[in-house]
Amino acid sequence: MQIRHSSNPKDAKHYDTARLRDEYLIETLMQADQINLVYSQIDRVITGGAMPVKGSLKISAGDALRASSFLQRRELGIINVGGDGHVKVGDTEYALSKLECLYVGRGEADPEFSSVDASAPALFYLVSTPAHTEYLTTKSMQSDANPIHLGSLETSNKRTIYQYIHENGVRSCQLVMGLTLLDTGSVWNTFPAHTHDRRMEVYFYFNLGEQDRVMHLMGEPHETRHIVVKNHQAVLSPSWSIHSGAGTKNYGFIWAMAGENQAFDDMDAIDLDNFK
Repeated sequence: MQIRHSSNPKDAKHYDTARLRDEYLIETLMQADQINLVYSQIDRVITGGAMPVKGSLKISAGDALRASSFLQRRELGIINVGGDGHVKVGDTEYALSKLECLYVGRGEADPEFSSVDASAPALFYLVSTPAHTEYLTTKSMQSDANPIHLGSLETSNKRTIYQYIHENGVRSCQLVMGLTLLDTGSVWNTFPAHTHDRRMEVYFYFNLGEQDRVMHLMGEPHETRHIVVKNHQAVLSPSWSIHSGAGTKNYGFIWAMAGENQAFDDMDAIDLDNFK
C-alpha cells in the first residue's frame, strides 16, 4: 500500500509537472492479478484497483492500517468497470457486471475478487474511508442509481450523473460515491468548477482509448493547474482544489467523496471572473 501525504495549497502552487503528478495522480491501479492501493492522508481515503485474471484476489489490511482486517474500522465502495466478476464477502458472493456497485460495511470480512472470464477480466475500482458505525452491505445496479441529467451538446457537457452511495440511496457512514457518463460529442465535466472545503474528492477516469486523454484541472480557483490523465487513472483532489476536466472524446469518471458531510450539493461555486 502506497502512502500519500496531504499538502498545503501555498506549497502546491510551486509544484512543477512532475511533482503535481507525484502528489495527486494515481497512475497505476489496474494490473493483472494484483490489488493496488494508495492510502492518502487527505481524509484518510484509500483508493485502489483489483484486476483478477488467473485467480481470485483478497484484500487485506497490511501494515499501514494496524488492523486485524481491512474493514475493521473502514467501509468500502466498489464499482466494476470491466468484464463480469464476483465479490465474495464472508459467505456471500455478489455478481458485479460493468458499472454495478457494491457497498461493503464496517466490520465485514475481507472481500475477495474474481472474474468470470479471464479473457475479459473484471476491473474493480475501490474507494475506502474510515467509518464509525456499520451499514448493510448492499449491491446497486446502474438502474438502481439516482440519475441526474445535466449540460447540453451546445456547451459540450451533456452528461448523466448516477448516484449510488449517498444519503438518499445506499447508506454509508461517510463515503459518497457514484459515476458520471458524458454523451457522445461532450468533453467537459464539472464546469464551471467548484470546491467544497468540507470534503475531499477522488476522480477515476474510464472509457478512454489508448490515444485519448483528459486534461484534469485542479488547484485553487485563482491559480489553476492541470494534469494529463489516461484511461484508468485517478486524481486525488484536496478540499481546497477545484476538480474539472476536458477530454479528447467523451468518457466516464467515478467520483468519490469523504469528509464532513454527505450532502451532494454542498459545493462552493466559482465565479468565472475569479477563475484563472
